[in-house]
Amino acid sequence: MREERLDHEHQALGSLQHELFEREVGRARIAFVLGSGLGSFADTIENPQVIPYAEIESMPQSGVPGHAGELVVGELAGVPVVVQKGRVHLYEGHDSREATRCVRAFGLLGIPNLVLTNAAGGIEADWDVPALMRIDDHINLQGCTPLGPHETGHRQVYDEELGAALERAAAESQVELHRGVYAAIPGPSYETAAEIRMLRWAGASAVGMSTVQEAVAARASGMRVAAISTITNPAAGISETPLNHDEVVEAGRLVSERFTRLLKTFVPLA
Repeated sequence: MREERLDHEHQALGSLQHELFEREVGRARIAFVLGSGLGSFADTIENPQVIPYAEIESMPQSGVPGHAGELVVGELAGVPVVVQKGRVHLYEGHDSREATRCVRAFGLLGIPNLVLTNAAGGIEADWDVPALMRIDDHINLQGCTPLGPHETGHRQVYDEELGAALERAAAESQVELHRGVYAAIPGPSYETAAEIRMLRWAGASAVGMSTVQEAVAARASGMRVAAISTITNPAAGISETPLNHDEVVEAGRLVSERFTRLLKTFVPLA
């Protein structure tokens, strides 16, 4: 059964790679994956070609609010880019291979750089939210890996040179950029206060339900990977109010100007 699933996913990946090649997605030098509420960055793309996921047969589609479900191909500061507006999640019923299919296709097309973004809960009590955090490592608590039996993972998933470029972009654009460890949980339920205490003890600064599978798969595909968390709310036990997804999307909207300024400054530095 496992072999059948892997064979099916191999065929789906090949089909997606072909479809994206036909639409010239492979000319991009940087691919971006946008998390909940962060889609406005794609509105700054020059000469955009918008491709709804529904028009791409092998593209997994998300039903989560705040994930538009389209690719935007164009340029920023003269650099060819592709923006994935919305991702699929494990908690929607997708396995790790399906959830990473698009970034795998980016790697196969020869796109060298990937920037992953997400909305996350903040574990650092002294950070004002919404805030931005460069992910320099992660903790995978999702109970799975996107790697197949013959793929090799990397100890250092997040590229130091891309991370340094993000730091330079933050300084140039006068955007505060924290740095820390991202913990990924399966979802869809938010974490408990006890779980947050455990994650703080383990060294995490933010917690969410995405990104880790994509980062591991992209790195194994040969891409350089950087990642940014938008800290949209204090996590359970730190927040004084119950957590909800509407709050996450609204916080993403509030921080979008800083987020967009940071990424636009980053692109020519990458």
